[in-house]
Amino acid sequence: MPKLKTHSGAKKRFKITATGKVAYKKMGRGHLLRKKNQKRIRSLKQKGYLDDVFAKKIKQLMPYSD
Repeated sequence: MPKLKTHSGAKKRFKITATGKVAYKKMGRGHLLRKKNQKRIRSLKQKGYLDDVFAKKIKQLMPYSD
């Protein structure tokens, strides 16, 4: 059986953690940071983790990331 291709958009945006969760970088940290308060900027620094339903779909796009 041939090898499966990894979705190039998914591999740039998501990472599978050691426990199997799907992590991503939150949006909103690119520019216009002066108007955002510090509490909001601190929460945007942290990684986000996908819900189980969406994580299953992303894992299908990244077959060799397990």
